[in-house]
Amino acid sequence: MIPDVLHIGPIPIHVFGIFLALAFLAAGAVAGREFERRGWDPALASSALVWAAVGGLVVARLWIVLDAWPDFVRDPWTFLFTGGGFVFYGGLLGGALAVTAFFHRHGIPWFRGADAVAPAIAVGQAVGRLGCQAAGDGDWGKETTVPWGMAYPHAVVGWDKPPGVRVHPTPLYEAAAYGAIFALLWRLRREPLPDGTIFSLYLVLASAARFLVEFVRINPPVVLGLTEAQLMSLALMAVGGWSLVARRTWRAAAA
Repeated sequence: MIPDVLHIGPIPIHVFGIFLALAFLAAGAVAGREFERRGWDPALASSALVWAAVGGLVVARLWIVLDAWPDFVRDPWTFLFTGGGFVFYGGLLGGALAVTAFFHRHGIPWFRGADAVAPAIAVGQAVGRLGCQAAGDGDWGKETTVPWGMAYPHAVVGWDKPPGVRVHPTPLYEAAAYGAIFALLWRLRREPLPDGTIFSLYLVLASAARFLVEFVRINPPVVLGLTEAQLMSLALMAVGGWSLVARRTWRAAAA
């Protein structure tokens, strides 16, 4: 990880912010190539990402406010106007709503558009998780003795564990998983698949990756020994799985 001490003159440059910008640049490049391949204006890909970013950030912030309401009431300024406190599933929901409006505005069929941006989402997540790893934003896992365990002495959220203690570097686990998902979706995008298949696969695979990584993360269980993120993952896996089965059924019926 990297100490968060970068500055341009008096202006602080946060490590995670750098990786977030890189994530959007990578996602924009991927989405632009896919938009162009599908015969759409590649410039629309950048606009779609701006819509997704704004919608995702707003809903992610609202999500964390509702999820930690007592803390928000005690210090609302910190929750609303600082860089901390974003939840991926809130961001995914907000981004999806914003991009839905964008697709409607530009006449892009929803499932075709979702297929076009799914690989971009995966690569953006991979780079973003590298940012979590570099900054040490608290997304690490449980204490471990595995050889690749790590300490985060320069974490932006603080590191209170004694010397010699190591934890699972779960941001790296997720970055590797999302990178593999991107590679698979990027390869499959040229196959003659029903509209919505690529996005449905993304939902299943990305949610399964998060579900599994949660077993070694430090988030507390809420129901049946599962964390909030695992419950959301199961819901999204169910949605994606149902969509895959339905599209296969419709395709067979049409044939």
